[in-house]
Amino acid sequence: MSELPDRRLLLVHAHPDDESIGNGATMARYVAEGAHVTLVTCTLGEEGEIIPPELAHLAADREDRLGQHRIGELAAAMRELGVVDHRFLGGAGRYRDSGMMGTPQNERPDCLWRTPVDDAAPHLVAVIREVRPQVLVTYDPNGGYGHPDHIRAHQIAMRAVDLSEDAAFRPDLGQPHSVAKVYWNCLPRSFVETALERLRAAHKPVPFPGIASVDDVPGLVADDVVSAAVDGSPYADRKAAAMRAHATQIAVDGPFFALSNDLGQPLPAREFYRLVRGTPGEPGTSGREEDLFAGLGV
Repeated sequence: MSELPDRRLLLVHAHPDDESIGNGATMARYVAEGAHVTLVTCTLGEEGEIIPPELAHLAADREDRLGQHRIGELAAAMRELGVVDHRFLGGAGRYRDSGMMGTPQNERPDCLWRTPVDDAAPHLVAVIREVRPQVLVTYDPNGGYGHPDHIRAHQIAMRAVDLSEDAAFRPDLGQPHSVAKVYWNCLPRSFVETALERLRAAHKPVPFPGIASVDDVPGLVADDVVSAAVDGSPYADRKAAAMRAHATQIAVDGPFFALSNDLGQPLPAREFYRLVRGTPGEPGTSGREEDLFAGLGV
């Protein structure tokens, strides 16, 4: 790709919808600020639990057409965020959703969990060497909550970062490139606790049967490991619209959302990250980095 903007951000996610929940405001903010934002999604999410009853026929144990439907949901979500560069790892449908850990879907030979990391990573190396991002965002080693596809996406992303800078590895995939900063998605426990306490104390009806507890929210970490807090408040509506586009997986009602468990939680526009590679930039007033490109001079 020629004449790319000075700032380039790459996000690696497991399924359609993960990006909007975890990074929607961040993505919208950087697009609006002129950065090039690339999303790589590893599977089509064929095994996802479907919320609207009228779409239940798409499920894997019925027509098995959910993955194709979610391609359209992802495209709609990216339009809401302004992201024009979104891709599936190795092409749409190459790697199938593995289902939750311990389920029979983990045994399918075409699922992401059964794919060796070094077989999948070169597809991401090609993207990294093409787009040449300074910043990459993915999951922690547990994938946030132990989903096999999230774990494998983490492993693929970290392996691809190493391979991309190795000039001896697959020169046919492009010139080597070193990613300056790698972040893992996270949520500080105190932030979630406070948000849920405020929700319960508001005494306003929540448009879902119940309210989530802290233990229902994946990816929580101690506050002191959080490196960056990106304020996406001006883009909260875009994040909500992107999440709403993933209608098979997410129910959005005003400032609230719920997954298939039907437990309401606040829809945050402030998103958090843990820097695991690279040098941190100057912290903002929050005491954390407030820009993922901080310290890079771009």
